[in-house]
Amino acid sequence: MQLPIAKRMGLWAVCCLGLVAAANAEHHEKGNMKTNDIVDTAVGAGQFNTLAAALKSANLVDTLKGEGPFTVFAPTDAAFAKLPEGTLENLMKPENRDQLTAILTYHVVPGEVYAADVLRMTSATTVNGSDITIEADKGAVRIDGANVVQADIRASNGVIHVIDAVILPN
Repeated sequence: MQLPIAKRMGLWAVCCLGLVAAANAEHHEKGNMKTNDIVDTAVGAGQFNTLAAALKSANLVDTLKGEGPFTVFAPTDAAFAKLPEGTLENLMKPENRDQLTAILTYHVVPGEVYAADVLRMTSATTVNGSDITIEADKGAVRIDGANVVQADIRASNGVIHVIDAVILPN
């Protein structure tokens, strides 16, 4: 049985709209419709308040809101809380800005490095010029001993991987 032309055209339109919607969803899913930069994405997550404050103290907010791309291994508030008492407060003092900047830029790798890429790496050179050690074992990834607890959070200017500790350059 053949449907009348109006019904066939209606079904065709519905199919086309479905394909467009699926393509748009896939496009968005692949990170091609990114709207927030790394800083805004981290702040919006609600678990990086300490990192945001440290970036502000080190005058790095504008840099990480810049074009990039960047890969940020972002310690959570709980990760910062693991530092010895007084460490963070001391680093946030204006006279220690260079040391804070060195630590924060040690958490940033130039370019976009996704989880699939990290699994094939043993090290990466950070923005501060030092190398971080990458260990992958049975799906678990560690960056200088810190566990990656969430990977591939996409932003308009890079990618964020959440880690459970603050990593320190040698």
